[in-house]
Amino acid sequence: MDRRFFLAATLAGLAAPALARAQQRKPSRTRWKVRASEGFDALAFLGPLAGRALYLTYYQADVDAFAPRLPEAVRSDIAALWQEAEKAGFGLLGPAASVLFFGHDGSIAALIAAAASPETALLPAYRQSSYWSESDWRWFTGAAPRLKAAFEAMQAAGFAAFRAERAAGLDARIAELTRDLAAYDVISLQEKLTGRTFDPGIEVVLLQFCKPHGIKVQGQTFLQAADWNTAITVRNAAHEMLHPPVPMDGAAAKAALALLAKDDLIARIVREHDPQWGYTTLEGLLNEDLTQALDQLIGEALGVGRNPADRWRRSDDGIHVLAGAFYGMFRDDKWIETGGSIEAWLARAAETGRLAPARLHAVAARVLERPATSLWPLIPR
Repeated sequence: MDRRFFLAATLAGLAAPALARAQQRKPSRTRWKVRASEGFDALAFLGPLAGRALYLTYYQADVDAFAPRLPEAVRSDIAALWQEAEKAGFGLLGPAASVLFFGHDGSIAALIAAAASPETALLPAYRQSSYWSESDWRWFTGAAPRLKAAFEAMQAAGFAAFRAERAAGLDARIAELTRDLAAYDVISLQEKLTGRTFDPGIEVVLLQFCKPHGIKVQGQTFLQAADWNTAITVRNAAHEMLHPPVPMDGAAAKAALALLAKDDLIARIVREHDPQWGYTTLEGLLNEDLTQALDQLIGEALGVGRNPADRWRRSDDGIHVLAGAFYGMFRDDKWIETGGSIEAWLARAAETGRLAPARLHAVAARVLERPATSLWPLIPR
């Protein structure tokens, strides 16, 4: 299970002012809903409780305050579960499990009930989602009793009250963000740039413990930190709703994957990068990087975009070379102006040799402002 996340900065693209003005003149297709979730926060807090350095950067004080309330055996098993999930290919335990628990996230008690009977509570919706994976489900059902025990221990230790204390002011933040998001029509641009039809509703779930991740779950719902600003929220929505940008089992994706598998650089990125970032399969990296290239266009059009070279240099140790290449091709094709079927675009790119290493690397180098021969790993500055 590969899924992803990201952070912030701003720089509008060249076409952004005109497109933003045009959007303001048209009725918005996007309907925003903002809420909180105790259950998703409990899942997110598993990362800090597992002792993962990525999360302790943000939540060391919270772990120091809460972890001693848990039995040592539970704390050890949370760490073991996290490691086992990654090794099994399930992914990052908290984000990946959030996909399965969607709809049962209202409280930690709801997580416990769902973990007690996953076949009836979770399987029907998960099987119908775009994330369905038989191997992931098999791993999860084996781990469910241990997750249930962890949730029960967290509940007994007073997690609900602990979270409520840490998340004071969340209701006011929900109201503020709901008001501010009304100006941003993300859905219209997603439909234009993909050739697909989206439900107009986007649900944003604000969490206390999910940094540094923004996490797409089922449907058009994503999770993010409560204190991220409006620009980050718009960028997250532009990104997360697009997953997957094309059917990953379709002909276009398969053709692209067959070509990219022969690219020594891309294969090395998949094989050798730090697995804490996810994307440990070529399919996962293609899914993510095509999405990032599209969301970069949307962010620029809405006036909340980041400088592409800075964004992809600072993100995940610079691994998103494909994103830079796709974005450069989109700019060459004036895709923000024309739009169309992104699946057909990918098929044409594969057929016409645009994904050949020499051509792809040259476009990536131009966007990322790195030598084509030194696209990854990054040269320290």
